[in-house]
Amino acid sequence: MHIIDRMSTKPYNATSFNEYVLEGSAPLISLGIKPVLLTGRTEDQRAITVANHRRQGYSGWEKLLLNPIGFKGTAIGFKSGERQKLQDGGYVIVGNIGDQWSDILGAPEGARTFKLPDPLYYIG
Repeated sequence: MHIIDRMSTKPYNATSFNEYVLEGSAPLISLGIKPVLLTGRTEDQRAITVANHRRQGYSGWEKLLLNPIGFKGTAIGFKSGERQKLQDGGYVIVGNIGDQWSDILGAPEGARTFKLPDPLYYIG
């Protein structure tokens, strides 16, 4: 099975994809989509999280939402609550992407949800 690059009909090539990422020309921003990163990492991990994302080629996000230190709720409760705040603030959630079910469950889910595989760990 081949993974097909959405920008063409060529088989996926990691080297060319990484070059594309480093160009910083992903069309989301030009389409008016404002990426929001929502993570279970805690607020005291903000600096390293930002640095890691930038090192991996991710930039230009609208918001980075992290778990408050001392939060006692569930991952689903935190993430769905943050999505609700975004929606209440006028955002339209067009896509909800995560590698754990706790990333994408709980209303509002958004127009589309995408569960990515994670071969390293599973949160039950």
